[in-house]
Amino acid sequence: MAFASGSGGGPMADINVTPLVDVMLVLLIIFMVTAPILSYPIDVNLPQRSLNQPPQTKVPPPPIRLRIDAAGTIFWNDSPIDMRVLQQQMNNEVAKDPTNQPLLEIDVNPDADYGILAKVLARAKNADMQKIGFVQPQ
Repeated sequence: MAFASGSGGGPMADINVTPLVDVMLVLLIIFMVTAPILSYPIDVNLPQRSLNQPPQTKVPPPPIRLRIDAAGTIFWNDSPIDMRVLQQQMNNEVAKDPTNQPLLEIDVNPDADYGILAKVLARAKNADMQKIGFVQPQ
Protein backbone atom coordinates (compact mmCIF):
# COMPACT_ATOMS: atom_id res chain seq x y z
CA MET A 1 0.00 0.00 0.00
CA ALA A 2 1.08 3.54 -0.66
CA PHE A 3 0.91 6.31 1.83
CA ALA A 4 -0.59 9.65 0.90
CA SER A 5 1.64 12.60 1.41
CA GLY A 6 -0.91 15.40 1.21
CA SER A 7 -3.83 13.96 3.13
CA GLY A 8 -4.32 13.36 6.80
CA GLY A 9 -1.49 10.84 7.01
CA GLY A 10 -3.67 7.71 6.76
CA PRO A 11 -3.07 4.88 4.32
CA MET A 12 -4.21 5.41 0.72
CA ALA A 13 -6.83 2.88 -0.39
CA ASP A 14 -6.56 3.48 -4.16
CA ILE A 15 -5.38 0.60 -6.36
CA ASN A 16 -2.95 1.33 -9.16
CA VAL A 17 -4.77 -0.04 -12.24
CA THR A 18 -2.15 0.92 -14.84
CA PRO A 19 -0.37 -2.49 -14.82
CA LEU A 20 -3.73 -4.23 -15.01
CA VAL A 21 -4.73 -2.17 -18.04
CA ASP A 22 -1.36 -2.86 -19.70
CA VAL A 23 -1.74 -6.61 -19.27
CA MET A 24 -5.32 -6.55 -20.50
CA LEU A 25 -4.33 -4.60 -23.63
CA VAL A 26 -1.52 -7.03 -24.41
CA LEU A 27 -3.90 -9.97 -24.03
CA LEU A 28 -6.47 -8.24 -26.22
CA ILE A 29 -3.88 -7.71 -28.96
CA ILE A 30 -2.76 -11.35 -28.74
CA PHE A 31 -6.34 -12.61 -29.09
CA MET A 32 -7.05 -10.20 -31.94
CA VAL A 33 -4.01 -11.47 -33.84
CA THR A 34 -4.55 -15.19 -33.21
CA ALA A 35 -8.35 -15.31 -33.65
CA PRO A 36 -8.29 -14.97 -37.48
CA ILE A 37 -5.68 -17.74 -37.70
CA LEU A 38 -7.98 -20.15 -35.90
CA SER A 39 -10.82 -19.54 -38.37
CA TYR A 40 -8.98 -20.96 -41.40
CA PRO A 41 -10.06 -24.50 -42.30
CA ILE A 42 -7.56 -27.30 -41.93
CA ASP A 43 -7.82 -30.16 -44.41
CA VAL A 44 -7.78 -33.51 -42.67
CA ASN A 45 -7.96 -36.71 -44.68
CA LEU A 46 -10.06 -39.03 -42.59
CA PRO A 47 -10.79 -42.59 -43.67
CA GLN A 48 -14.19 -42.95 -45.25
CA ARG A 49 -16.59 -45.72 -44.45
CA SER A 50 -16.75 -48.15 -47.32
CA LEU A 51 -19.91 -49.94 -48.27
CA ASN A 52 -17.99 -52.79 -49.84
CA GLN A 53 -17.14 -56.03 -48.17
CA PRO A 54 -14.13 -55.95 -45.86
CA PRO A 55 -10.93 -57.06 -47.56
CA GLN A 56 -10.11 -60.71 -47.36
CA THR A 57 -7.24 -61.32 -45.00
CA LYS A 58 -4.37 -63.22 -46.53
CA VAL A 59 -2.54 -65.92 -44.68
CA PRO A 60 1.00 -64.64 -44.22
CA PRO A 61 3.72 -66.76 -45.77
CA PRO A 62 6.08 -68.59 -43.44
CA PRO A 63 8.83 -66.40 -42.01
CA ILE A 64 12.33 -66.39 -43.44
CA ARG A 65 14.96 -67.25 -40.86
CA LEU A 66 18.20 -65.41 -41.59
CA ARG A 67 21.04 -66.31 -39.25
CA ILE A 68 24.49 -64.72 -39.04
CA ASP A 69 27.03 -66.73 -37.06
CA ALA A 70 30.21 -65.55 -35.34
CA ALA A 71 32.32 -66.32 -38.43
CA GLY A 72 30.15 -64.07 -40.58
CA THR A 73 28.42 -66.84 -42.51
CA ILE A 74 24.84 -66.06 -43.51
CA PHE A 75 22.21 -68.81 -43.38
CA TRP A 76 18.89 -68.49 -45.26
CA ASN A 77 16.46 -70.95 -43.60
CA ASP A 78 19.41 -72.97 -42.25
CA SER A 79 21.22 -73.22 -45.60
CA PRO A 80 24.33 -71.11 -46.20
CA ILE A 81 23.99 -68.33 -48.74
CA ASP A 82 26.51 -65.99 -50.31
CA MET A 83 26.16 -62.24 -49.77
CA ARG A 84 25.97 -61.67 -53.54
CA VAL A 85 23.04 -64.09 -53.91
CA LEU A 86 21.24 -62.66 -50.86
CA GLN A 87 19.97 -59.56 -52.72
CA GLN A 88 18.49 -61.66 -55.51
CA GLN A 89 16.87 -64.05 -53.02
CA MET A 90 15.24 -61.13 -51.17
CA ASN A 91 14.04 -59.61 -54.45
CA ASN A 92 12.46 -62.95 -55.40
CA GLU A 93 10.60 -63.18 -52.07
CA VAL A 94 9.23 -59.64 -52.41
CA ALA A 95 8.27 -60.21 -56.06
CA LYS A 96 6.09 -63.20 -55.15
CA ASP A 97 3.51 -60.96 -53.47
CA PRO A 98 4.56 -57.39 -52.56
CA THR A 99 1.43 -56.85 -50.46
CA ASN A 100 1.87 -60.02 -48.39
CA GLN A 101 5.57 -60.29 -47.65
CA PRO A 102 7.08 -62.84 -45.29
CA LEU A 103 8.64 -61.74 -42.04
CA LEU A 104 12.44 -61.66 -42.18
CA GLU A 105 13.63 -62.95 -38.79
CA ILE A 106 17.28 -62.04 -38.28
CA ASP A 107 19.24 -63.96 -35.67
CA VAL A 108 22.72 -62.53 -35.13
CA ASN A 109 25.42 -64.05 -33.00
CA PRO A 110 26.67 -61.46 -30.48
CA ASP A 111 30.24 -62.08 -31.68
CA ALA A 112 29.39 -61.44 -35.35
CA ASP A 113 30.77 -58.44 -37.21
CA TYR A 114 28.32 -55.53 -37.26
CA GLY A 115 29.35 -54.67 -40.81
CA ILE A 116 27.83 -57.89 -42.12
CA LEU A 117 24.54 -57.15 -40.35
CA ALA A 118 24.57 -53.62 -41.83
CA LYS A 119 25.06 -55.07 -45.33
CA VAL A 120 22.20 -57.53 -44.80
CA LEU A 121 19.88 -54.74 -43.61
CA ALA A 122 20.90 -52.56 -46.58
CA ARG A 123 20.08 -55.40 -48.97
CA ALA A 124 16.71 -55.93 -47.27
CA LYS A 125 15.94 -52.22 -47.64
CA ASN A 126 17.00 -52.27 -51.30
CA ALA A 127 14.71 -55.26 -51.89
CA ASP A 128 11.86 -53.24 -50.28
CA MET A 129 11.23 -55.78 -47.55
CA GLN A 130 8.68 -54.32 -45.13
CA LYS A 131 8.64 -56.86 -42.28
CA ILE A 132 12.00 -57.23 -40.57
CA GLY A 133 12.46 -58.47 -37.03
CA PHE A 134 15.30 -59.51 -34.78
CA VAL A 135 15.27 -62.80 -32.91
CA GLN A 136 17.15 -63.33 -29.70
CA PRO A 137 19.48 -66.33 -29.77
CA GLN A 138 18.32 -69.25 -27.67
